[in-house]
Amino acid sequence: MLTKRQKNLLKLIVGEHIKSAKPVSSKLICKTLKCSSATVRSEMATLEEIGLLEKTHTSSGRIPSEAGYRYYVDNLMNPKEISGEDMLKLQIIFNNQQLQLSDCITKSLQLIADMTNYTTIALGNASHENRLKEINVVPIDTKHMIIIVVTDKGHVEHKNIEFDNVSLEEIKKIISLINELIVGTPIDEVSSKLEFEIKPIIGRYVKEHEIVYNTIYNVFKDFSSKNINVVGRNNILKQPEFNNIDKIKNIFTKLDEEDTLRKIDCIEDIENENGNIKIFIGKESNIDDDMTIIKTKYHTQAEEGTIAIVGPKRMDYDRVVSLLEYIKSNLEN
Repeated sequence: MLTKRQKNLLKLIVGEHIKSAKPVSSKLICKTLKCSSATVRSEMATLEEIGLLEKTHTSSGRIPSEAGYRYYVDNLMNPKEISGEDMLKLQIIFNNQQLQLSDCITKSLQLIADMTNYTTIALGNASHENRLKEINVVPIDTKHMIIIVVTDKGHVEHKNIEFDNVSLEEIKKIISLINELIVGTPIDEVSSKLEFEIKPIIGRYVKEHEIVYNTIYNVFKDFSSKNINVVGRNNILKQPEFNNIDKIKNIFTKLDEEDTLRKIDCIEDIENENGNIKIFIGKESNIDDDMTIIKTKYHTQAEEGTIAIVGPKRMDYDRVVSLLEYIKSNLEN
């Protein structure tokens, strides 16, 4: 059990290290807490002894350990009120009625990546959880039309396409065939069914079947790829603790692996819960011992998914939690 002074000391060291990325000296602590240097050194030694602080090889100052960050997050952190400037920037996105939900998520995460210099990730429903409800085609003119894909969860994707020398009647034949044969199929299985079940059949009905088939195949391929969106990978390079080439390569590789990103959606620990926000520090992140993931799930009538912010262990926790809570609230309204 920490004393009040030890709690204040740990909170101060975490806050200073987040801002400076440097070890925090006892001299700085003395000025802030108005204690003698002997008292501060003694308290810092105690916090180091119980594993909440650690000393670096290059300085006499201290930095928070992984356990120290965990104690701070679970017991000392008070989420900041989102600043007026941050709120205004995000409100411009959420108040834009012309943006679809997926566009709001993408633009808000791009904005947060820019504001925080962290990496942001959006994970939509896994493709297997979305089943094809119907596919439709809407003609714009003789050459241009819109393909619309609707899932059983109300998720809608559309793509503008252009056909030369293919009649609307032929396209409608293929659409009708798809709706008849593969409605109810999980989205991640549609491409396989198109290849092995639909393609051999449509050649008998549609003269220019290859062109139409390839276009529709690509529509479903694009649909699946939208389930994961990573923004601001290069922000990792802006963090001073990531100055080792091998470490950077390893982090970049993991952020490119779908399996690793999907695990972000799965990692759960009731002890990490902070309201609707979950925080995974260091080893808990499954990416790198020096990284933190802060994530939340959102639920709307049309879909559900996960948004996450990835950065160094020395993350501005209280600000990130407030930003995620604000985004979640606006997505669900």
